Amino acid sequence: MSVTRSFDPRKLRRYLPILEWGSKYTPSTFANDGIAAIIVTIMLIPQSLAYALLAGLPAQMGLYASILPLVAYAIFGTSRALAVGPVAVVSLMTAAAVGNMALQGTAEYAAAAITLAFISGVILLVMGFFRLGFFANFLSHPVIAGFITASGILIAASQIKHIFGVSASGETLPERLISLAQHLGQTNFITLIIGVAATAFLFWVRKGLKPLLISKGVGPRMADIATKAGPVAAVVVTTLISFVFSLNDHGVKIVGEVPRGLPPLTLPHFSPEIWSQLFGSAILISIIGFVESVSVAQTLAAKKRQRIVPDQELIGLGASNIAAAISGGYPVTGGFARSVVNFDAGAETPAAGAFTAVGIALAALFLTPLLYFLPIATLAATIIVAVLSLVDFKILKTTWGYSKADFAAVLATILLTLWFGVETGVSSGVILSIALHLYKTSRPHVAEVGLVPGSEHFRNINRHDVLTVPEMVTIRVDESLYFANARFLEDYILDRIADNPVIKHVVLMCPAVNDVDSSALETLEELNRRLNDAGIKLHLSEVKGPVMDRLQKSHLLQDLSGQVFLSQFAAMKALGDVTKPVQPATQSDTAA
Repeated sequence: MSVTRSFDPRKLRRYLPILEWGSKYTPSTFANDGIAAIIVTIMLIPQSLAYALLAGLPAQMGLYASILPLVAYAIFGTSRALAVGPVAVVSLMTAAAVGNMALQGTAEYAAAAITLAFISGVILLVMGFFRLGFFANFLSHPVIAGFITASGILIAASQIKHIFGVSASGETLPERLISLAQHLGQTNFITLIIGVAATAFLFWVRKGLKPLLISKGVGPRMADIATKAGPVAAVVVTTLISFVFSLNDHGVKIVGEVPRGLPPLTLPHFSPEIWSQLFGSAILISIIGFVESVSVAQTLAAKKRQRIVPDQELIGLGASNIAAAISGGYPVTGGFARSVVNFDAGAETPAAGAFTAVGIALAALFLTPLLYFLPIATLAATIIVAVLSLVDFKILKTTWGYSKADFAAVLATILLTLWFGVETGVSSGVILSIALHLYKTSRPHVAEVGLVPGSEHFRNINRHDVLTVPEMVTIRVDESLYFANARFLEDYILDRIADNPVIKHVVLMCPAVNDVDSSALETLEELNRRLNDAGIKLHLSEVKGPVMDRLQKSHLLQDLSGQVFLSQFAAMKALGDVTKPVQPATQSDTAA
């Protein structure tokens, strides 16, 4: 007898979110998505060109990376407002990854960037299908903030040479500044005027244009559109000036010919040697891009009480990068600035991204000849103004006041990124994040607790006026037990009972213990044996169900010298009379 399995459309909807929101699409939604797409397209055209320049790639590759990837994300992504495309940090990381393999401007350089996008896409897809999004948690937020701040500084520093119209090189901040200083004598003053004027104009547009227009009676929506069109205005004006006065004949570097047409069909390299060279960088780009993308998506989704699925986001971003690789682009991810613009402009579904892709495609078809005389300095100004918003030194003040360990991690990430380059900085950030976690959890908060009079609650004897039993010591550990912290707990308990013959019972209170690994289990078994040899019984209380299920498969409970109590109050009642009041310590009563 054959057995046929019924098709479950919910599984298909999980991997194709477009089926979910597409079934509810309305003319009103179409109108809102269309308006948002127009605004984002206006913003994205100069950004795409500029970020391709930052990555050391031909300008058109920035446009190519803003077409098919947006369509792919609209099909597979779960965020209603995330705008995918080239971003500053990933562009910088692309330049760092590919720069050692080929010279900028060569076909090999572009092919390596395409391959990098493909590898990143494969990594993201694999992580998504196997639900490995938790790997991104190895990068703490302070470390990411430090890395992005340092990257913003590096990116801005890399563009100063275009503002001055000089040649300069270097991967790190000292190298770039030294090289820039050595070439300042070659400054092209026409380029400098254009670059400084464009930068000043864009800063003013970002901060001052919208309030000015609103004060003149322009509606907030139109004022916002005009503000977002600021970079386009800078591009148009400086391109016209460059064309009218033939500034390229006076040493002003221009974009030059940008191929006209839709993205070509491209294929990545499949050489094992090239993959081995790019794989490490692709992992870092994938993780950094995913973490930032999901952070933006979750923030925007929360404002409308929507939700995203992080593992499906991995699939969406993976599909976007593969789409970039087969259409002449380079690695992409969700951009903070354009996603916020997309959200504020009223985007209701990922279709807004697909409509934006149509707008960029039309620009690639009809507008690229008009970019011939666009000064490189204008694109550099666009990058500088965009990335300086990423620089946030307030994170140093915040972490200094809250956690010195996090402050050290942020500062180290910033300095290492600036001094040794992007890949060293982000790699160090991952290592620092893991090291900080191990350090913090290896020394968990452990408290000796007593009974709050008139209640069944137990609190720290150094913070509260509590009651204890002289023959019994209750230790509450506020962390799961694993190989890195089990010995710390053992030493704490053995030090507490040393030279104190009154103690007959040690109760390990476990309300915050979510897991006990094999190493910690062995430590508990050894602790039980040593306490038993000293005539002291070891008891457990308030053990969580899943932890108890695992302990019952071990020898610990069989050999336990004491008992397992459902509550700490039951343990105190069973093991002795409450006779000894303990005076509170001088600290403020702020914690348990």
